[in-house]
Amino acid sequence: MNKLKWKQTFYFLWVGQAVSVLTSSILQMALIWHLTVITQSAFVLSMASLAGFLPNAIFGIVAGTFVDRMDRKGILIGADLFIAVISLTLAIAAQNGNIAVWLVLAVLAIRSIGTAFHTPAISAVTPLIVPPEELTKCAGFTQSLQTIGYMAGTAIAGILYPIWSISGMVALDVFGAIVASLVVALIKIPKIENADRANQSKSFFEETKAGYSALKKEKGIFALVWIAAAFTILYFPINALFPLMSLDYFGGTTFQASVTEIAFSVGMLVGSVILGIGGGIKNRGLAIPFSIMLMGVPITFSGLLPQSGFWAFAFFCIIMGASAPFHNGPVTALIQEKLPPEYLGRAFGFYGSIASLAMPVGLLISGAFADIVGITKWFFITGTLIVILALICLAVPSIRTIDKDGKKADG
Repeated sequence: MNKLKWKQTFYFLWVGQAVSVLTSSILQMALIWHLTVITQSAFVLSMASLAGFLPNAIFGIVAGTFVDRMDRKGILIGADLFIAVISLTLAIAAQNGNIAVWLVLAVLAIRSIGTAFHTPAISAVTPLIVPPEELTKCAGFTQSLQTIGYMAGTAIAGILYPIWSISGMVALDVFGAIVASLVVALIKIPKIENADRANQSKSFFEETKAGYSALKKEKGIFALVWIAAAFTILYFPINALFPLMSLDYFGGTTFQASVTEIAFSVGMLVGSVILGIGGGIKNRGLAIPFSIMLMGVPITFSGLLPQSGFWAFAFFCIIMGASAPFHNGPVTALIQEKLPPEYLGRAFGFYGSIASLAMPVGLLISGAFADIVGITKWFFITGTLIVILALICLAVPSIRTIDKDGKKADG
């Protein structure tokens, strides 16, 4: 595929995905606000978060095997349409009166199952379109679109929720899914040239195990997956503590709490754009530990700020957000580069499952310890642990030399 052709295909694919991310974000945020308004229950909101993470963690590994077994284009279209059809149940329920809490939670959980199939499929399709040397830049580009979609979706949901019905936002979500599906149907996705034909005679369990073995064989990638899991446990809950830090410690208002959330999102967008344009540090064995360090240092210093230091904290939030793409992008690109394409669905399914499981684990640990030791001490402890994790990552030989190894493992 020549340079102009792959760029047209990739950008066309992601324009469709961006529309779907936007409309899905609008509905997702509207559902969270709906639960907040009708229940005003922290427990219900926690269950909603769990409904979004847990099915992805449970089904991700299985979904990855399906992605490698079946036509990836079909899975992308099917997952998008499946998520939209599930959302339609809310529109039907809305016509008959109030939407029950259990139904919203069930829809969030089942949508997460669809995501468990869609995420490894889109990650496995990308290296079939994009040249290896462009994968890191493209990871930055996709993160830019996703960040814009989430930010815009949250803002638009805030405008539409008071004046639109849930049915209207479900209709938007269905529209986004149809657009994304049509785009996927129209583009040409190359077939895998060296597919593992032996897999066709294996059982489903044996195929899943073979995918795990292929991932484990790449020692640097395997180490990065577990480093990423530990990193997610530590940094993911910090964002959820921004309002508590802003309101309780700095004595601010909801405006200050919003500023920190916006600062983090802006930082993430800026980081994604820089990564998408320049590709980041060429030696990713150094870039990934550096990005972890760049997250840990401002979190550590946030725990040392005086109560008058809110705007310094807001600045630190920008740095935290900017650091995230320089970890996620290179790790994604390395998996795409190092593993044979016939194993990528299983590799990203496993990676997604581990990340989805790490998120609620991190939230539980962070919530418990922040209450025990205090919010500022917990920021300091978490930041310090992230800095230590960065040093551990740098000390692992297979990670440090990951760009010096061969591009693809043997299938």
